[in-house]
Amino acid sequence: MKKVLQFCLAAALGLGTAGLAAATPLDNDSAAQQRIMRQVRHELVMLPYFGIYDNLAYKVDGDTVTLLGQVRNATLKNDAANAVKHIEGVEHVNNQIEVLPSSFNDDRIRREEARAIFRDSRLSHYSIQSVPPIHIIVRNGHVTLEGVVSNKGDKDMAFMRANGVAGVFSVDNNLRIEK
Repeated sequence: MKKVLQFCLAAALGLGTAGLAAATPLDNDSAAQQRIMRQVRHELVMLPYFGIYDNLAYKVDGDTVTLLGQVRNATLKNDAANAVKHIEGVEHVNNQIEVLPSSFNDDRIRREEARAIFRDSRLSHYSIQSVPPIHIIVRNGHVTLEGVVSNKGDKDMAFMRANGVAGVFSVDNNLRIEK
């Protein structure tokens, strides 16, 4: 009876340890993924030519990072991929960043949108940050607002100000409200 009890205890302890061992890699993978996500974000916001007229986003899936968004010049697209591929734990970079077409009219709309949004007294504090949280993407006269604002009122005000710029065909408001 004593040997049976010892066997059951040993089996239970073995199964418990196996369960712990099986759970640990998932936790380590999750922690590694979180670390990669933080480093990718840091590398992207530190790019020297990244500004309010560019939108960079990413997805991390294991050791693969997918870069998304829109930029005004191809150099920024390449710089983003080069910065991310040197991060420890990243084996593959899928660069799906779109380079926006060059257009005199789109450049004018970008400048006017920035003036309209950031000169508003309610929204001006967003412009003084090192990487402003509101990004203005213009493609063939169509404007998309990307980023994060503090509240719904700021989101709505940015949309109204962006809609008031002459020569804009449409405005998509993809601004998110921070939690």
